[in-house]
Amino acid sequence: MASLQKNNILDNMVTSIIMLDQQMNVCYNNLAAEQLFKLSAKRMNGSQLSSLYHHLSSSKTLFEQVIATKQGFTDNLATLICLDRRSVTVDLSVTPLAQETSDNQQSEGVLLLEIRQVDQQQRISAEMQQITQQQLAKDLVKGLAHEIKNPLGGLRGAAQLLHRRLDDESKEYTQMIMEQADRLNNLVERLLGPNKHHQHAKHNIHQVLEKIVQLVSIDLPPHIIIKRDYDPSIPDITIDPEQIQQALLNIIQNAIQAVANRGEISIITRIANQMTINGKRHRLALIITIVDNGPGISDDLRQTLFYPMVTGRAEGTGLGLSIAQTLIGQHQGRIDFESSAGHTEFNITIPVIND
Repeated sequence: MASLQKNNILDNMVTSIIMLDQQMNVCYNNLAAEQLFKLSAKRMNGSQLSSLYHHLSSSKTLFEQVIATKQGFTDNLATLICLDRRSVTVDLSVTPLAQETSDNQQSEGVLLLEIRQVDQQQRISAEMQQITQQQLAKDLVKGLAHEIKNPLGGLRGAAQLLHRRLDDESKEYTQMIMEQADRLNNLVERLLGPNKHHQHAKHNIHQVLEKIVQLVSIDLPPHIIIKRDYDPSIPDITIDPEQIQQALLNIIQNAIQAVANRGEISIITRIANQMTINGKRHRLALIITIVDNGPGISDDLRQTLFYPMVTGRAEGTGLGLSIAQTLIGQHQGRIDFESSAGHTEFNITIPVIND
C-alpha cells in the first residue's frame, strides 16, 4: 500500500523521475518522464538509460561514479537530444538510493534521476529581454531618423529651387543632390518602419509563400534549390498578406545571399499546440521555418541580429530583419533563429486567432 501511494505521488509530479538498477536499466519512471522522452512506460521499463535518447551532455561516467562512490551530482542546463531529435535543456540531479535489504535481497533501484525541463523558461526570459532591447534600439533609431528627416526635406527643397534657376550644364549637380536626398529619405522611411495599418483577413499561408517563391525565382542562381515542405492541413489564418510576404521575403533573400551561388533553402510549415508567444499563451500557432545550408551567422552578430543597421554584408543596409521582426510583431508573432556552420534556421511563429 505504501509503495502504491509513493508511485501515485511520483506520477503526479511535474519533474521527470527515473530509477535505475545496477546495470543502468530503467526500473521505474513516472508519467512526466514518459512525456519528456515521448516514450511509453512499456518501452522505457527495462531499457538501458542510454537507449532512451540520442545524446545527453552528462556523460555515462558520471552515473557510474555515483554508483561507485555513493555521491550524487547535479548538472544544470544539460543538453538532452531525444529520439525524435528534439533538443531540450534540462536540470539533471542524480542521487544514490539507500540500499535496503530484505531476506538478503538488494533493493531494485540504485539511482534516482530527477530531470526538470528548463528551456521554456529560458526561452521566455530571453524572449522578453530581446523584445526590450529591440524596442530600445528602435526608439533610438527612430528618434535619429526623425532628426534627419526634417533638415533632409529642407535640403532637397533648396536643391529643387536652385535647380530651376541654373543652366543645363550646372543642373547635373543639383540633380545629384536631389537624387541622394531621395535615397537618404527612402532609407529614413525604412528606418521609421512600416506605418500603414492594413486590414487583416483570412488567407492561405501557402499561397503567400508561393508568391514569394515566384518572386525570388526570377533572379535565382541555377545552383540554388528551394524545397517546400508544407502541411496541407493548416487552416486559413488571419493575416495581412502583404506584410507577411515582405517579412518572409526579407528572410528568404538573406538565405539566398548566405548560400551564395550554390546551396539549398527549405520552407517548412507546421501547426503547434499551446505555444507561448511574447509572454502570451496561444492554443494554436503557425510555425514557418526557413532553413539554409550556408556558413551560418557569426557569433558577433547573434545578439544584435534584429537591430536596425546591423548586417554581416558590406553592401547590406541591415534593415531587412528589423523590418521583418516589426511586421511579424504586428501579427502578435515572433522570429527566432538557430545557426551553426551549414545550418541556419529561422522560425516565424504566428498565433492562429479564431475570429
